[in-house]
Amino acid sequence: MAILKFRVYFEEDDSIYRDIVVKHTQTFFQLHEAILGAFEFDNKHQATFFRSNDHWQKGREISLEAYKDRSYKVAPLLMRDTTIGSEIKNTNQRFTYTYDFQKHWDFLIELINVSKDADAVAEYPKITRVEGISPKQYGTKGLLGEKFADIEEKYDLSKSAEGFGEKGADGEDVGYEDNGDEYTSDELDV
Repeated sequence: MAILKFRVYFEEDDSIYRDIVVKHTQTFFQLHEAILGAFEFDNKHQATFFRSNDHWQKGREISLEAYKDRSYKVAPLLMRDTTIGSEIKNTNQRFTYTYDFQKHWDFLIELINVSKDADAVAEYPKITRVEGISPKQYGTKGLLGEKFADIEEKYDLSKSAEGFGEKGADGEDVGYEDNGDEYTSDELDV
């Protein structure tokens, strides 16, 4: 049984990629789920693969379903019915993958290795390499969230805190009195 190793690049940054190993008899639907899992995306949106050439030009479409809101010159193959091995036409086969047609998460998929020996114990598809931090599917959220922004605004942390001094332009200590007026150390007779 042939084992196919694909490198799946995030199109916007090729330093972010995942290596995924599949059996040639597995379907594009299984590869679709493996890609989503590898990049930590949910499975709530439309998706499609395209067989591609060396220049990443799109060829035959392999879609999650035949979408009514899209027009097709040729009816797409369906992921659940199409085995990966049936679409491998050469040893450097490439595919493109688009997830969520509104956001256009695009990935480039390249066959990088073919071997004959399957690991009898391993479950396929499996992720064998992870490089780079995957993009956030729904934008970014700060680790501290909105509550921290409220605290930061309430306590303007950019000013010196009461009781702490700073050096002035002439090298003298500058502080703040309780009423907020500046004074120098000479004025305090220190």
